[in-house]
Amino acid sequence: MTAPPATAPTISTLANGLRVACDPMDGVETVSLGLWVGVGARDETKAQNGVSHLLEHMAFKGTEKRTARDIAEEIEAVGGHLNAYTTRESTAFYAKVLKEHVPLAIDILADILQNSLFDEDELARERDVVLQEIGQARDTPDDVVFDHFQETAYPDQPLGRPVLGRPEIVEAMPRETLRNYMSDGYGADRMILAAAGRIDHDTLSALAEQHLAGLQARPGNSAVAARYQGGEYRHTRKLEQAHIVFGLPGIANVDTDIYALGLFSTMLGGGMSSRLFQEVREKRGLVYSIYSFSSAYRDGGLFGVYAGTGADKLDELTKVVAGELVELAQSAGEEEISRARAQMRASVLMSREGTGARAEQLAGQMLVFGRPIPVAEILTKIDEVDRAAIERIGARLTKGPLTLAALGPIKALPAYDDIAGQFNR
Repeated sequence: MTAPPATAPTISTLANGLRVACDPMDGVETVSLGLWVGVGARDETKAQNGVSHLLEHMAFKGTEKRTARDIAEEIEAVGGHLNAYTTRESTAFYAKVLKEHVPLAIDILADILQNSLFDEDELARERDVVLQEIGQARDTPDDVVFDHFQETAYPDQPLGRPVLGRPEIVEAMPRETLRNYMSDGYGADRMILAAAGRIDHDTLSALAEQHLAGLQARPGNSAVAARYQGGEYRHTRKLEQAHIVFGLPGIANVDTDIYALGLFSTMLGGGMSSRLFQEVREKRGLVYSIYSFSSAYRDGGLFGVYAGTGADKLDELTKVVAGELVELAQSAGEEEISRARAQMRASVLMSREGTGARAEQLAGQMLVFGRPIPVAEILTKIDEVDRAAIERIGARLTKGPLTLAALGPIKALPAYDDIAGQFNR
């Protein structure tokens, strides 16, 4: 199977360093576009934890020429929508509109990133909104356990802190912190204006020049290097299920084994045919939910397995998860590798059908690699993953120290050293 023919994305750079990336799509009437900033939660100091996320919220709360209500009404009056999100390494502000309303969307996005007022009354209200968001996450055990997992894997460093921030810091965060953080970090040379859909690059570039040429380049702060450590976090809590995350050091998103890791994760816990789903859920009935995951950063990563299970099944679950991971690392089958390839290829190609996904992919590739990655290149890399590559990445994973995070009725969970010994064989 080969990738369908497509027009390659076009890239240009404004004089201030802002990169403009356009992925035209015939046959659609919409455009997804946004500004992706290469600044996220790992760029924060300990005293600023949560500023990236709070700033993302505040960007929509009024500018010099638009109130918060104006922003909402203007975009919705043309049937479009605005949104944003924060990750550990980036922040995104994006819109989806009909093709004829692209100028309005760029005008609004440029306005909120250059002229936000950070009004004190709006800030007070939005702090409360974010605090409720944090509270809601803390009431969701399978969210909470991942925050503790991240902090245990990367203790005492920005990469281990929660993206939403700590409530006591967010509650006291002054307006000046947001203004200074944006002024210092949101430089034009750290931004990508990416669009996918019914638009051409010349139009997008001209609008960028009109609305974003005044952005200044900023040196930004150097993020603290990732230092994976591992260890354990345990919290006995009255819940119906025990929530467990087993983790090992992963790899950076620029690592040549990144596609092998993707196939490894797919085979281990990426679908109903995966080893963990079949053995843990279907055969043994130990869980309702179990899956593997991989988080890749520019200088490291995490690989892990999440499971929710009953208090009386913890010992068996731990042994089975460790056993399946180690066995896969040592003896991946050709049939399951082929099946995983097909799953990954389909996922890549299916994601090409939506303007939002394509704009996000394009921006992410520009932030990480500095160039668009052709679909044909991605599919070739997937096809090149063989049994030797799976065994190589498996050996890399199982050499690292275990990170264990457990929440709920976990008194029967075996000791950390006993569990770690099962993974590091």
